[in-house]
Amino acid sequence: MARISAIVSTLLLLFAVTAVVATSVEHENQSSSAGLFWSTAKEGGDLVHKSGDATATADDIDGGFSSLDGMLQWAIGHSDPAKLKEKAQDVKRLSPSELRQRQLEIKELMEKLKMPSDAQLMQIALDDLSNSSLSLEDRHRALQELLILVEPIDNANDMCKLGGLGVITRELDHSDSDVRKLSAWILGKASQNNPYVQKQVLEIGALATLMKMVNSSSADEATKAFYAVSALIRNNVGGQQLFFMEAGDKMLQDILSNPSVDIRLRRKAVFLVGDLAECQLENTDKAEMLFFSNSLLLKSVVDLTASGDLDLQEKALVAIKNLLQLKTTEAMVFEEFCRLGEALERMKKQLEEDHREYAIDVESLRKEVELAFQAKLENGRAVPT
Repeated sequence: MARISAIVSTLLLLFAVTAVVATSVEHENQSSSAGLFWSTAKEGGDLVHKSGDATATADDIDGGFSSLDGMLQWAIGHSDPAKLKEKAQDVKRLSPSELRQRQLEIKELMEKLKMPSDAQLMQIALDDLSNSSLSLEDRHRALQELLILVEPIDNANDMCKLGGLGVITRELDHSDSDVRKLSAWILGKASQNNPYVQKQVLEIGALATLMKMVNSSSADEATKAFYAVSALIRNNVGGQQLFFMEAGDKMLQDILSNPSVDIRLRRKAVFLVGDLAECQLENTDKAEMLFFSNSLLLKSVVDLTASGDLDLQEKALVAIKNLLQLKTTEAMVFEEFCRLGEALERMKKQLEEDHREYAIDVESLRKEVELAFQAKLENGRAVPT
């Protein structure tokens, strides 16, 4: 971690100098530093720069800083804005000739300094996490580094190649809640819309651990764990089947039916139900999972229409609309067990008293659900017995 801190300090100095050079040297847009181009900026944080030739890659690993822009953006993300501005103010006091001298120094610095690629930075963080004697503070820092680095898909894939998924998965069992939370968050980011990483994480067996973490007494940990679970199974039929085998429908039902659960988690849970139903509708060649035949789960979604939170109500309506279009959901279950007709009528009266624009949008969605429900009922009655 000391190496990373040194890199950040060096880049911040470089950023402060180049920001001031860009704002102070009139009509001099082209820097003599390694063919880099600078544009004027109002403040140090507003600096815009075009890609230069400064690149670094790891052997057989994709990723890395594609330009000085990438290096500086990474450094800015790890900087104290007040200190950065202070550095910029100090440099502003230099004369034009002194500024030009600094440009030459920067050029020499860039020639001497071999910037690590994203893959190398991830390897440093992963090596630190594998060190059992690492302090808790440095463990947090290493995870936060990875949280930033793993967001691009190529970097997430590279972390797999580096064996990072196993390292992060082990951190899910750490005694510190923040370590567990950050680790789940990293796995969620890496898996988001990334079938390659989803497959790797599922094969490691992290899904079951993450689902247990959703029951954490820490709302933040539970929310991040649920985010990771959602990222793993979204648009992934195999992941959804594993989710069902791990009683995922029961987990969702418990979250949605318990008003004491953090509202963020309940919103994410009902959104996932709607998303899973939509995924099923898009994959008509796949047999519908028994997951959607859980009448208690369906009722827990319908009951959310009585919530005082409009956002939660809207997400529940979207989920119900998608569920009504599935072949395996029965009209009579919605009518007699879930009491969907009564719920929609109660909701109509509530929304009539709320004249906010958002409430009007929700009412429009409620009408769509009502029409879909009536169509489901009519189709059910039309089926010969």
